[in-house]
Amino acid sequence: MSEQGDPLTHRKAYFSHPGMPRHKKADPDVRRAIVAAASKSVREQGVRGLNVATVLEQAQLSTRAFYRHFESKDQLVAAVFVEIIRAEARRLREKMTAAATPVEAVAAWIDGRFDLAFDEEAFFSPEMVSPSYGAILEPLIEQLQRGLEIGVFKDIVPVTAAKSIHGVVWAGTQRHWAINHWDREEVRDRALGFCLRGLGVDPETIAEVTADTAPAGQAARCD
Repeated sequence: MSEQGDPLTHRKAYFSHPGMPRHKKADPDVRRAIVAAASKSVREQGVRGLNVATVLEQAQLSTRAFYRHFESKDQLVAAVFVEIIRAEARRLREKMTAAATPVEAVAAWIDGRFDLAFDEEAFFSPEMVSPSYGAILEPLIEQLQRGLEIGVFKDIVPVTAAKSIHGVVWAGTQRHWAINHWDREEVRDRALGFCLRGLGVDPETIAEVTADTAPAGQAARCD
């Protein structure tokens, strides 16, 4: 993934030179500065536009400093993904904090995910889709487990249900990106109603949460 002129192209020669000193101990502050600069670059240019030389210039750091903390550009990209996932998980937890019930918490999680899809200024790109969804799904799984224990949700496996809910939201997000004119509330209510029915939530509660009186009907379960 190294681009022409990227210092990573000289990594092998750098490490093989017999006169090069051993690396000094990594500095957490320097690592954070590199990841912060890389995250900013990815937000502005996308993953494909990430250039290590530019990142180091923005962070006012040297190539030597980069190699003390990362072995490759791929490793830096992975660190950026992890940081974005953690930030998103924190944001979702904060959004769910005010929820009085597990149903409202699930609705808050779905709303939170759609926030990024429909906010043109928010950073959300298919390039950022990463296998590291565990942190994002964690607060949702917790609320699904809680709802199962108190009988709000019926016959579900929380982990599997969380993945299914994420799939529904992702499908709605991709559809929005494809046609770029869906109404946010319509997309949100469709996804929310579908998932809550799949979780076994009663129609009255679904109507209250979605502010939609459409009949519940038969739907595929989110488990």
